[in-house]
Amino acid sequence: MKIVHTIAELRAQLRGQLRTAFVPTMGNLHEGHLSLMRIAAKNGDPVVASVFVNRLQFAPHEDFDRYPRTLQEDAKKLEAEGVYVLFAPDEKELYPEPQEFRVHPPQDLGDILEGEFRPGFFVGVTTVVLKLFQCVSPQVAVFGKKDYQQQMIIRRMCQQFALPTTIVSAPTIRDLDGLALSSRNQYLSAEQRQEAPWLYRRLTQTADQLRQMLADQSLSLEGIARLEGQARAELKARGWVPDYFAIRRQNDLKPLEQADLLKSSQGAERPQMVVLAAAQLGQPRLIDNLEVDLD
Repeated sequence: MKIVHTIAELRAQLRGQLRTAFVPTMGNLHEGHLSLMRIAAKNGDPVVASVFVNRLQFAPHEDFDRYPRTLQEDAKKLEAEGVYVLFAPDEKELYPEPQEFRVHPPQDLGDILEGEFRPGFFVGVTTVVLKLFQCVSPQVAVFGKKDYQQQMIIRRMCQQFALPTTIVSAPTIRDLDGLALSSRNQYLSAEQRQEAPWLYRRLTQTADQLRQMLADQSLSLEGIARLEGQARAELKARGWVPDYFAIRRQNDLKPLEQADLLKSSQGAERPQMVVLAAAQLGQPRLIDNLEVDLD
């Protein structure tokens, strides 16, 4: 595996490659990241990974300075997965001058859910991803569904800018108890780690309730709001601080409307839903989601 630190080295290494598959990361890699590398290898050749902790997507009060940086260990894991090039720029290489040109997602997608509680987050994400795409020129890029809203925004960015990059969504990788793998899980205390899988169990329970309501033809906007409220109340009762627990349409992450329910009641089309949650458990903030499988 080649490890390069400059854009010039990266472009020289990839010159002439037309099927590059790319996985951008912030490092501190776990099995979830490595699963993305395997999916990338099935969709292109060679596989390029990047490790860069992007200051633009961190608010001043967030954990940029203490975000774990483990480049040597990351490189060993990537080499074992057959990654061809690891691009590991420093901040001055990727941002040699203040990044005044930035990508702003549309408000109706970028300022809801994660965007509401982390203002500017998606501006930072889309700006660095666009810049990395310009450096790598990938045919395919792989993003995990754990960051559900993020991969949707990046896909739409590619569509609107006519970028020659296909976005592949990868399933969330979970621990045996259901907790979605995340670099920030290491911040959990032993007690918090025992509690953390409850978030996924609550998502699963809500998805089951939605499927039952659809089967009973009792799905309503009031019922959806009640499920959301019950989940938030249970989170608080268990010591979590929820930002959101929301049932949304899969295609645009907007709340369901009466028209969606009317189609369902007429048998014309079942609403495709996803349940998304973000909550703090002590200091760590966990996010997760679950698509509602109606088959």
